[in-house]
Amino acid sequence: MYIVAIAWMFVVVLMAAAEATSPQGTLLGAFFTLLLYGVLPLGLLLYILGTPLRRQRRAEQEAQAFTEPLSTPPDSRSVSAGDTVSPEGKKP
Repeated sequence: MYIVAIAWMFVVVLMAAAEATSPQGTLLGAFFTLLLYGVLPLGLLLYILGTPLRRQRRAEQEAQAFTEPLSTPPDSRSVSAGDTVSPEGKKP
């Protein structure tokens, strides 16, 4: 998949270079050629084609979160929840 993306960007860079060096071309035209023919469509295509892989990785992470044990218990303090600050005026 990436070899096609690299080849397409090579073609787009050559198109932008031809636009920039042409007597009727401009650097602004070369920039928009690079942006509109290369970066935006290729970014969108790679994002769409990468969706199944992202979904698979997310499912693996969620499955791993449910199966791996916790390293420490949730409340491993030596003080129990009932040992709070005593109310005013009363001594423990």
